Amino acid sequence: MATSVKRSGLRLAGAGAKQLSLKRSFASSANFDEAKEASKWEKITYAGIATCTVLAIYNLSHGHHEFPEPPPYPYLHIRNKEFPWGPDGLFENKKKHADH
Repeated sequence: MATSVKRSGLRLAGAGAKQLSLKRSFASSANFDEAKEASKWEKITYAGIATCTVLAIYNLSHGHHEFPEPPPYPYLHIRNKEFPWGPDGLFENKKKHADH
């Protein structure tokens, strides 16, 4: 839009008419108290931080819900052939867990 205004101003200037003074107005030239606005957002930020901290402490303080151990269904561990690394799974170590 600004370029179309400049073009029309150039056309007027080319025709011998008096050229218009075009000045852009930015948002920073608005007439409101910037310190008041910054203070408002600072308070909102601190309130948000405090709220998130309280909710995190509340959620983490309740602990983890323990689920009951599922029954040992016989069809879950069907192994028709031994694994090359032994009877346990690749990342299972029954001997290590038995020590604890």
